[in-house]
Amino acid sequence: MNLLEQPVPVAPPALLAGGVLDLLQTEGVLLALKDADSGCYLWANAACLAWLGSHAQRRVVGATDLELLPQAEANALQAADARALAAELPTVVEDHRFERAGQRSEFRVVRCVLVPADGPRQLLCLWRDVTQSRRDAGRLQAALDQIERQQQSVEALRRQHAQGLDRPSELFRREHFEEHLRREAALSQREHREFALVLLALDRTEALRQTLGEAAVQEITRSMGHLMRSNTRAMDVLSQLGDGRFAILLSGVGLATAHARMEHLRRACATEVVVVGGQGFNFEVSIGVASFPHTAATLDDLSQAAVRALADARQRGGNRVALASIRLGELLPVN
Repeated sequence: MNLLEQPVPVAPPALLAGGVLDLLQTEGVLLALKDADSGCYLWANAACLAWLGSHAQRRVVGATDLELLPQAEANALQAADARALAAELPTVVEDHRFERAGQRSEFRVVRCVLVPADGPRQLLCLWRDVTQSRRDAGRLQAALDQIERQQQSVEALRRQHAQGLDRPSELFRREHFEEHLRREAALSQREHREFALVLLALDRTEALRQTLGEAAVQEITRSMGHLMRSNTRAMDVLSQLGDGRFAILLSGVGLATAHARMEHLRRACATEVVVVGGQGFNFEVSIGVASFPHTAATLDDLSQAAVRALADARQRGGNRVALASIRLGELLPVN
């Protein structure tokens, strides 16, 4: 626009008189007045000037969004202005999202078409930053979803108890788990049936501890217990072996079935949202699966096979289920 044709800055609209302007500015609302035909700014409050990248009215008045903002942002605003001017309603409300320097911001924008008695139409825009409120709402919803999942897990355990299928409320310690493992191996040899040993490890435990703190790791451990219970049967044995390490004994289950069930558990862990101190975050697990007798003929060999499968899952980036190799020598015919 030619400098001689630049509009003179105008005062805020009369509808913002009587302290309304001060109240809106106190609440951090961005206010701008545009010429409806040219799209040029006629006036903006301090918050809006700062968002436009200037603190001087003279640099904004007479300029359009294309001259002040990146093209993608300017195009979105000009399209929204056009929709507001074409609408028959006196005010139009739209949401706008912007990405700047890796930070996302969201605004609820109200556009009012004004028709002064002595001039062309104007467009009054009121911007309210809703970034934090929507972020808080998302965290609250994540927390509510987690509470609902935990309630469902508790209800599933209650039903198991009512059916005589009770299981301990805490995960077994290593020594108790190993005793169950020995009994299952003896039963398997006696009745010629399979069972599976599963080893699980939280991915990047130390990074989580350093970034989020010990309380977050403890909450993840509790979530793991809930997820392991809700994704296994009452007859399966669950254990916490150490910091971020767990084990599951799947009674009467072969390698393929064990893999399918553990893949379901892995996905449940990856989508679980853990909330600590109002902050929501996710976690992932690596899982190694071995079966008796197909991948090992002794308990020591079974344990080593599961350890190798877990190491393989972690070496391949984590958040995956890896299977121990089957002993092909016993399956291939002898010539």
